[in-house]
Amino acid sequence: MGTVVLYAEFTARAGVALEVEALISAYAELVRAEPGNLCFDVYTRGDASARFNVFEAYRDQAAFEAHLASADGVAFNAALTPLIEEPASELSFLRPLDVAAWDGVDVGEK
Repeated sequence: MGTVVLYAEFTARAGVALEVEALISAYAELVRAEPGNLCFDVYTRGDASARFNVFEAYRDQAAFEAHLASADGVAFNAALTPLIEEPASELSFLRPLDVAAWDGVDVGEK
């Protein structure tokens, strides 16, 4: 199985962007410590600070599934859902054109 790379987007409801920022920032630290996580970078759009964008990469499908099933992830999504405009994060799974850039990456080299 190859590396799983995705891009997640969501928009904070009016008045809670700072709460969402604190929530996702704390969660990012937990995700980065997961054994199969290669990358979990959080951004806001320059023209819309309530629009959050997360770039994620996992060693393989099993690592991604472990991420989804983690107690931290379940708690994060339960806390996030009432704070965002969408019913859930909008996920876009990506396929790197430069496969060599991701294949064989040792998670210990983060």
